[in-house]
Amino acid sequence: MRGRLPCGGGGAATAARISELLSGDHDYDVVVATRDHHIDPGSHFSAAPDYIDSWPAHCVVGTDGAEFHDQLRFRDFAGVFDKGEYQAAYSGFEGRNGDGTSLQDFLTGAAVDRVDVVGIATDYCVRATALDASAAGFDTSVRLDLTAAVAPDRIQRTYDDWSRAGVRVSGSLPVPPAL
Repeated sequence: MRGRLPCGGGGAATAARISELLSGDHDYDVVVATRDHHIDPGSHFSAAPDYIDSWPAHCVVGTDGAEFHDQLRFRDFAGVFDKGEYQAAYSGFEGRNGDGTSLQDFLTGAAVDRVDVVGIATDYCVRATALDASAAGFDTSVRLDLTAAVAPDRIQRTYDDWSRAGVRVSGSLPVPPAL
């Protein structure tokens, strides 16, 4: 990943940790998932990606990459919100479920007032989702132990953005395995 090193234990390990939490007793009344679901996201895909605004093809509808990782064994979601079909989309709040309901409308309709954000990537999709959740008025926190980052040089900026937005952070990014 030209200039980018995975940190946080990777996506598979993160999915396994999330499943472990959700498969046991947890305090969540509503659990939703968001996912990239690309059909033709334009310049978001590039043969020469910069790993900031452009990326190699990923999460393409109709391929295994658009499905949840096998290590995400928990599947009892109250809703799944797809994002980025025809453009880049980092925040889960850009997504819609199968009947076209936005994540914000779904959460509001379910009387959710507190949101914990987990997943990948800490410094991109988790960052944007947490910022949008806070901006929408949800009491928002990020569980770092249930995330994985891709750009270590963006982490401090991510923390600073969350702090300014009132997003709480708990835990710490897992240490990546030695290469």
